[in-house]
Amino acid sequence: MLAATAFSLLVPALDAGGVGDVLAGADAWSRHRTRLAPAAAYPRLVDTGFPDQDAPRDFSKARRSHQLSALAARLRREPDDINIALPFDEVVAALGRRGERRLGLQTIPLDSIVGTVDRSREFDRSFRPTSRRLRGRWERIAKAMRRGESMPPIDVYRVGELHFVEDGHHRVSVARQLGLQVIEARVTEIITAVAVEPGTRIADLALKSHERLFFERVPLPPQARSRIVFSDEWRYAGLAEGVEAWGFRAMQARGEFMSREQVAQEWFENEYVPVTGVLREAGLTGSGTEAEAYVRVVSLRYLLLRTHAWDEQVFARLREEMAKPPTSDDTLVHRLLDEMG
Repeated sequence: MLAATAFSLLVPALDAGGVGDVLAGADAWSRHRTRLAPAAAYPRLVDTGFPDQDAPRDFSKARRSHQLSALAARLRREPDDINIALPFDEVVAALGRRGERRLGLQTIPLDSIVGTVDRSREFDRSFRPTSRRLRGRWERIAKAMRRGESMPPIDVYRVGELHFVEDGHHRVSVARQLGLQVIEARVTEIITAVAVEPGTRIADLALKSHERLFFERVPLPPQARSRIVFSDEWRYAGLAEGVEAWGFRAMQARGEFMSREQVAQEWFENEYVPVTGVLREAGLTGSGTEAEAYVRVVSLRYLLLRTHAWDEQVFARLREEMAKPPTSDDTLVHRLLDEMG
């Protein structure tokens, strides 16, 4: 069956009569075989068949790929850090380290490796070499892999679904260039206070840090946390202040102390959930997330009506004020009304 698959991949190239096409078909077969092979296997790519000649070309291709990717990012006016490998220490500091555990030897996807413990920038986020200085060691590893020599497992830290290389940067780079999809690694999982998304960039770390601080001040259970999402750091800080003020008023009204956990739970169930529900029904969520809609409306309530209360009359007055042409000179009011759409 494997031979038949190889033949089906190579026949179109042979019919075309070109050596380049034959090599392209062989390369397709190699990638197919990589997916079928055990994780520990490093299949040879069928190019010239001479690793000493193919490895330098592999390095040159990887370097060109990095340069073209950087150029394309500039032309698309993408953020400068989109291709930069994530720094492990900064990511963990922003997310809040809570512990770690060794998971042992595992097979991990190569495209889940997005960062490094080493702060040098010799590789980009896709582990393409950014400097010619890497050529010697890179090519030695490429030759060994092409000969089918076994490679020791790399060492990585896992944060969420992402991996950060501690040892094995060149092996990761070569493996990706040769078309492998997985690699064996000794994995240590880092447990953090807040989660990290696959597309996280260096510029997102400040936002993640504020998210972590918010949940330290407003310790909500996991299911409730998923509903508090902002795109700006200041909104986390502003909402934390608002929740703490809400808790202070609640304690004054009850005449009893409440812990941070109690304040967070009471605020979420008796304030956040009912208000956001009314906003959805009234079509007042505007652009952005549910939490952003809540912050906008709460801010407008105080700026326009000078009250912290919620009742039908307050909602009616607030809708009436929001429907009018803005008369306030307060630029924050204008901005919030614009965001409401």
